[in-house]
Amino acid sequence: MIELNEVKKIDEITPAEWQIMRLIWTMGASSSRSIIDAVASKRDWKESTIKTLLGRLVKKGLLTRVKQGQHFVYSSTVGEQNAMNLSAEELFKQMCDMRKGQTIMDLVSQSKISKGDINQLVKMLNQKLKTAPDKVDCNCLPGNMNMDCQ
Repeated sequence: MIELNEVKKIDEITPAEWQIMRLIWTMGASSSRSIIDAVASKRDWKESTIKTLLGRLVKKGLLTRVKQGQHFVYSSTVGEQNAMNLSAEELFKQMCDMRKGQTIMDLVSQSKISKGDINQLVKMLNQKLKTAPDKVDCNCLPGNMNMDCQ
């Protein structure tokens, strides 16, 4: 499980760093050469740019680096699903509680998801429906819990 201090590091991942992390999560522990070659097949990035991104991710504690021969081998210190969940949780903390449901519906309608995932969502939503409030209060301003956000 990720500790709270790692949440901040997840928030600090740039879009370019997410691309590197996605490759490493897919490939597993990989040499710098393998990572550079994989990135080069998708992006027009220089080798020095990729090495800089790898170094930043090591400094953030999201990758480890071990020297093996002439190359470094990089491994993730955080699981992909954990990182995605934490990133989404941090984003949702910034949103009005009244708007989260609509945002989730928009995400579901715009996302490519499997029938199995849809069935799991339906099952989870039916379970959540049993204890859901009729209305979610606004959390934007202190003391304005019944306000209708516009």
